Amino acid sequence: MSLPGSDERASLLRRLPSVDELLGRDALAVLAGKIGRRHLLEATREVLNRARDRLSRGLAREISLEELEAEIANTASRAAQFSLRPVINATGVILHTNLGRAPLAREAAQRIVEVATQYSNLEYDLDTGQRGKRDSHTSQLFARLLGAEATLVVNNNAAAVFLALNTLAAGGEVLVSRGELIEIGGSFRIPDICSRSGAKLREVGTTNRTRAADYTAAINEHTRVLLRVHPSNFRIVGFTERPPLEELVEVAQRHGLLLVEDLGSGCLVDLEPFGLRDEPPAGVSLRAGVDVVTFSGDKLLGGPQAGVLVGKRELLARIRSNPLFRALRVDKLTIAALEATVALYLRGDLDAVPALRMLRLPYETLARRAEELARRVAALPGFSTHVEEGESVMGGGSTPGQCLPTRLVAITHSTFGASQLAARLRTYNPPVIVRVERGRVLVDLRTVFEAQEAELLRAFETVSQSTDALSGVV
Repeated sequence: MSLPGSDERASLLRRLPSVDELLGRDALAVLAGKIGRRHLLEATREVLNRARDRLSRGLAREISLEELEAEIANTASRAAQFSLRPVINATGVILHTNLGRAPLAREAAQRIVEVATQYSNLEYDLDTGQRGKRDSHTSQLFARLLGAEATLVVNNNAAAVFLALNTLAAGGEVLVSRGELIEIGGSFRIPDICSRSGAKLREVGTTNRTRAADYTAAINEHTRVLLRVHPSNFRIVGFTERPPLEELVEVAQRHGLLLVEDLGSGCLVDLEPFGLRDEPPAGVSLRAGVDVVTFSGDKLLGGPQAGVLVGKRELLARIRSNPLFRALRVDKLTIAALEATVALYLRGDLDAVPALRMLRLPYETLARRAEELARRVAALPGFSTHVEEGESVMGGGSTPGQCLPTRLVAITHSTFGASQLAARLRTYNPPVIVRVERGRVLVDLRTVFEAQEAELLRAFETVSQSTDALSGVV
């Protein structure tokens, strides 16, 4: 195509409609009412600038009003979308950190709406008519569920550990096994938490073997706390040893010291019957005599992001009086969601907690759903599928090395490679997130809600239709 001359380019540019002319078109006027005039105005200016650039460089000889209108509508609609969006998690990672970890129970979401859209007794004692404490709402529930004397809630478990050490051990020493000096996601390390808390970390034992006698030998006049850290996101196997919790309790009590345990994942019930081992429930630690236990709210607990501290009333009162508590405390929405989630445990309705329901899904159910999805996707033009054995994981730093048997739908396409197919699925609304392995897209329905399966199929249909459109381009 020959480039237009300068006079022709000037003529083409003059024929471009004005911003006001475009905004006055019926379809865009309707769109303005849906997404707001500001988004539409910015999109119109952006699209006109792009059109001027194409015309000036000779990349186009004519741009119709209809083309401009469609491009403006598409640009404005994308700009008006929320950045934080729901996605379909087809990876099989139940507590996917990048995808928001545990989805909330419907009851928790309803409680958030109820509390958020009205005034509440967040810090108001209805019995006395005086100012109350926001901790009271969760304390009652965790007392019934775990036997905890008191409960505090902060914004995450790292904050919970930090606040406990800053209150109970600042200026003194904290004893930690070398095998428990873990790094949490985001390069957040236990040694760093200790250092920032004002306590001095004193390592005991070796990486693979630590005994109660190692703690005893390290105790001196500066020792304040024995810290036991659940490994969470890694395992040491082979020639290993770790003192039983009861032995650490005995060492701490014999020397008049405090024992703090970071359980990390927030397990509240025994999950071993469902295939997850080495995740001790918080209540077991409290009954064994641990003074303060901390754990996350949005991992195995299945609630909102939070760090929960449970334990002795006098110690939690000291922690609460720490000025940093106010900086780290949570709002009414987190409390509402946590309260509703723990209430589900109390009534024994574990299937109402999405993360636990996904964990407990029978293999036979997953196999049936996988076969049906594979059949329907294979019926679409260009797709080939087969169902194979696979593994789901809890994720979120929980239960490393432990997997749950599942059935995977392996999908290939005649036009797109696996990475291209995965990228196109991410552009669907809602985006679909899959695994890519050995040149195939893998779908694990363990983490796909059954109500999302029709939408998941439509995502593959959209990819198929876009391929048909491409095949018609000469």
